[in-house]
Amino acid sequence: MLLQDSRAEQLSLEMPQEKDLSAMQQRRRAGSEALTPPITVDDPEGASLLSRAVHVLSTAATALSQVTILYQSDHVARDGLLQAVECIKRVNDAGGKLLICGVGKSGLVGMKTVASMKSLGLACAFLHPTEALHGDLGDIRPHDAIMFISFSGKTVELMAVLDHVPAHIPVLAITSQTRPADCQLLRGRPDAILLPAPIHEQEEVSFGVCAPTTSTTVAIAVGDMLMLTLADAMHADSTKQVFKKNHPGGAIGETAKRKAATQDVDGGDSPCAKKHTGLMSPA
Repeated sequence: MLLQDSRAEQLSLEMPQEKDLSAMQQRRRAGSEALTPPITVDDPEGASLLSRAVHVLSTAATALSQVTILYQSDHVARDGLLQAVECIKRVNDAGGKLLICGVGKSGLVGMKTVASMKSLGLACAFLHPTEALHGDLGDIRPHDAIMFISFSGKTVELMAVLDHVPAHIPVLAITSQTRPADCQLLRGRPDAILLPAPIHEQEEVSFGVCAPTTSTTVAIAVGDMLMLTLADAMHADSTKQVFKKNHPGGAIGETAKRKAATQDVDGGDSPCAKKHTGLMSPA
């Protein structure tokens, strides 16, 4: 009996040691995983990831190239841009504003376009389609215009807003369609203006998933095109001064202050300032 008790006590003392040894071995194995070298361009996995990344950039570049050709050669796209500039300029001159409406990723594109237009002194505001149906329709005033951003051209939330937009309010749309008759957002609005933003290949074909990528890149570019063209039409040679006045903060504001200080000291543009013009990239 005493022998059995002694053996049990010995086992009880050995078992924690075995557990500790097992835990140490697990920690060593876990630690050894951290020593695995990171993937590099020479590894098959690294090469595959880089190839995928370059494919995304190449696809976006191709899409932008194609939409550039469209606005260079297609009369619908060209007329749409000129009509949009004239329409929004007329709205601004009358004391109105451009409302930009979109949902999801297109909504984020719209918010970016609104922010950029404001920085150039263009009267603009974002209208969220859901909030519009819950009271924000009151933001639409008699001299305003509204521009929808929708790749499909038939987003349900935007169609619901359109039903409540007064008939006299000009309607514009940035969509993937290249003809107004194909865009549901423009049907029943004979004076509506289309700004085509098509892509050369569906995103699911390009990347295996239909996440907005190429389409949002092109939509942003078309929005930027409209914004800068409109600014030139409204401000002519003073666009740069308007932008500086509206952007006193950040790296852009600091750069403008340094240039202004240099001009005050030198009585004009210094040779040094001229030398570095175009080299500074605002953050």
